[in-house]
Amino acid sequence: MHGFIHHLVLTVSDPEASFGFYDAVLRELGYAFHKTNEQGPSWRLASGGMMSEFDLTRAKPGAQKHDRYAPGLHHLAWRMESREAVDRMHALLLKLGADVTDAPAEYPQYNAGKGYYAVFFADRDGLKLECVFTPA
Repeated sequence: MHGFIHHLVLTVSDPEASFGFYDAVLRELGYAFHKTNEQGPSWRLASGGMMSEFDLTRAKPGAQKHDRYAPGLHHLAWRMESREAVDRMHALLLKLGADVTDAPAEYPQYNAGKGYYAVFFADRDGLKLECVFTPA
């Protein structure tokens, strides 16, 4: 499928410390843990004969804290199949003690007010993440 993400690598300060958070979130999203190598852990998602890989890698020593308004990644959003799936993710995030920056709600400022329902959260390095449902 043209445009399907082949792989995504996020740089984090400590892949081992971030593992539990990402493992729980990614498994909820349907990813399966694949392996850990010298760079860090890796998960895979298979869909429709395609596979996407999500990896963590270690930041270089002394690297600056992430700034989503500097050039680079602003945030990462995953599509969810329903509002209930967004709510399940929110419950998981609370159980993990994650930094939920914006609780599940409709955000009419996005998608021209047409049912954009999302939860926004951050990983331990401040990377902004989102799970969102929008009706067809």
